[in-house]
Amino acid sequence: MHQLKRWIQKVGNIYVRQLCRREYECQAFQGFNERPVELRFVFDHLTKLCPTKVLDVGTGVTALPSLLRTCGCVVTAIDNIHDYWPDGMVNRHFHVIHDDITQTRLTENQFDFVTCISVLEHIPNHDAAVRSMFSLLKPGGHLVLTFPYNECKYVDNVYKLPGSVGEGKFPFVTQVYSRQQIDKWLTENSAKLVAQEYWRFFTGEFWTLGQPVCPPVEVTSTDGHHITCLLFQKITA
Repeated sequence: MHQLKRWIQKVGNIYVRQLCRREYECQAFQGFNERPVELRFVFDHLTKLCPTKVLDVGTGVTALPSLLRTCGCVVTAIDNIHDYWPDGMVNRHFHVIHDDITQTRLTENQFDFVTCISVLEHIPNHDAAVRSMFSLLKPGGHLVLTFPYNECKYVDNVYKLPGSVGEGKFPFVTQVYSRQQIDKWLTENSAKLVAQEYWRFFTGEFWTLGQPVCPPVEVTSTDGHHITCLLFQKITA
């Protein structure tokens, strides 16, 4: 049995090495994206808060949970694998639990820090998702959200707007949230907003409209912006 396990592990390692090599050799530059801004925000606050237990919501195939674990945190990663990944999904960086954050089954868990990076905009029932994330936080715990944003106007699917670079390309919605949604989440979940950043990525009014701005520019709420990064804190009783 021991020899069989070693053989299976050897074959598996060969397959993974070949897969990684093929992906390495097939790389092509597809443009700069918003992840450096979002992940820098996450790790800036991770450094200041030093959480022990961390939950990453909507991990997909990213390496974020693995990086958080490398920093020393005890990490749980979840994604709605069955509904949002019709062809299945395997994350080679970290174990991802199947869980729908709008009706989470992790009710016995409490976390110091929750991250949800460029995911909430794809969840139509965003109020339920935010409510679940706050329910999984310990009192005084922190939640990081990043998503397309406009201070004054909510858009139910930016890809429907004429001129969007994503028009007709994606089967999922991408919402643009506004101050109205943030204020509602704060009120409904007994939370406070600790930090917020605004970033300009395009020349148009909304996310994916106009020409890309590279490098992206950090701006104020009164300047044109397309992405926001937010840090919330769950208020203690």
